[in-house]
Amino acid sequence: MKLFIAVLALAIGVATAAPQAAIAHPKDLAKVSKVEGRITNGYPTYEGMAPYTVGLSLVTNGAYSWCGGSIIAHTWVITAEHCTRNVDNVNVHFGATWRTEAQFTHWVGRNDIINHDYDDIALIRIPHVDFWHMVNKIELPSFNERYNDYNGWWAFACGWGKTYDTSGLPDWMQCVDLQVMPNSECEQTYGSNTVRSNILCVRTPEGKSTCSGDSGGPLVAHEGKKLIGVTNWVSSAGCQSGHPSGFQRITYHLDWIRDLTGVAYY
Repeated sequence: MKLFIAVLALAIGVATAAPQAAIAHPKDLAKVSKVEGRITNGYPTYEGMAPYTVGLSLVTNGAYSWCGGSIIAHTWVITAEHCTRNVDNVNVHFGATWRTEAQFTHWVGRNDIINHDYDDIALIRIPHVDFWHMVNKIELPSFNERYNDYNGWWAFACGWGKTYDTSGLPDWMQCVDLQVMPNSECEQTYGSNTVRSNILCVRTPEGKSTCSGDSGGPLVAHEGKKLIGVTNWVSSAGCQSGHPSGFQRITYHLDWIRDLTGVAYY
């Protein structure tokens, strides 16, 4: 009987730890006719507020998709691998506040795209761009900060989302404030196979979240204004489900970024 009780307790424990939700890449969510088509329940930016944010118009076998990215150096942009996987080329839109009105664009072929072998993060080598108040880089955390988990920190994500003819909403860049949560808490929703050490999660109360078209975009800490995450996934139940959103954790990838780009802070 004691053995039976022990086995039963273990089974209950396993069932309790099972993931409650699946994930989806924001760019792959179904189109809707309401605010879910962009960063949800955020606020419009002003020109020059996030000069490191770029829009990526990607072409794969003749099909177009849209993602975000971040300038980290004169010749490098960082984004999500699920955006750049198998793409033929990408047009990088710099200095845009209204999505279709960039200060300038650069075309980049597949040979200048470096996808991570295992994680959902990628680098794009771009032609040299000069920095000014509308186009600038975002700093990475220093190597001294590599063990900072940022739990409880406030950060903001920015992006455009997709344009929907039926939405009636302007395609102006939006940002949203989000609080970083412990991975152990995020695991309760998605499980430890999804929420690994390379993932950073944020809470999404009141429907505040990243959403369609925001994949690959930046998550920037309010304190210090450094890039701490790359937008990866939301709950397959939807952006406004209240489930956590996931990002690639920049501190986990500092060595990889330095080795490929030379970008590092000490």
